Amino acid sequence: MITAIAFYVFAAILLASATMVVSARNPVHAVLFLILAFFNAAALFLIAGAEFLAMTLVIVYVGAVAVLFLFVVMMLDIDRVTLTEGVQRYAPLGIAVGFVLLLELGFVLSGWKFAPDVMTLRLAPMNPAIHNTQQLGQLIYTDYVYLFQVAGLVLFVAMIGAIVLTLRDKSGKPSRHQSIARQIARTPAETLAMVEIVAGAPTQAFLKPLVVETVATHDEHHEDAHHTGHGGH
Repeated sequence: MITAIAFYVFAAILLASATMVVSARNPVHAVLFLILAFFNAAALFLIAGAEFLAMTLVIVYVGAVAVLFLFVVMMLDIDRVTLTEGVQRYAPLGIAVGFVLLLELGFVLSGWKFAPDVMTLRLAPMNPAIHNTQQLGQLIYTDYVYLFQVAGLVLFVAMIGAIVLTLRDKSGKPSRHQSIARQIARTPAETLAMVEIVAGAPTQAFLKPLVVETVATHDEHHEDAHHTGHGGH
């Protein structure tokens, strides 16, 4: 009885938070509702006995993906007026497409039925003598290890493509790339200076970053003198 009540409570909160993800006007609020939806989905996984999926959902999606979403949303310069200026114009088309999708889902669910021998037709039947996490590891990293590696490669290529497409400056200036060879070739003498500090204790020496002084050119001195002369007059 308690399990059934907990299931309906978590499921109701999950549906409400998922609805707020797509209906919230503030993107930050939408990401926060997404995190709430992840937590409730993890609770449902625990009720179903899939503790590995629950921990993966909390650690990977909430601890990494959702936080990354929140960081990106907070860093983007989103113009809400520009994003919502065409909503009313395309609203009828969006409602029509959504209605068609709803009808298709209704047709699929109306014809759904379980086979009489559904427990024997599963691709990976569960062994009650082996733990759930051990069975998932056997499937992912032994039986389907090559497909798992291919999926990781596809996600890696997608990540590189997203970085390349977004690595640009709005002002038109070229992006400042990192020079690994120049960083490795630096010596401590080029970046640090030894400083002696006396503060009631025995004198100790500490390293501090060097302050790079900007040397004014001849033209800058000439321009400063020119402005000074005008100010004197």
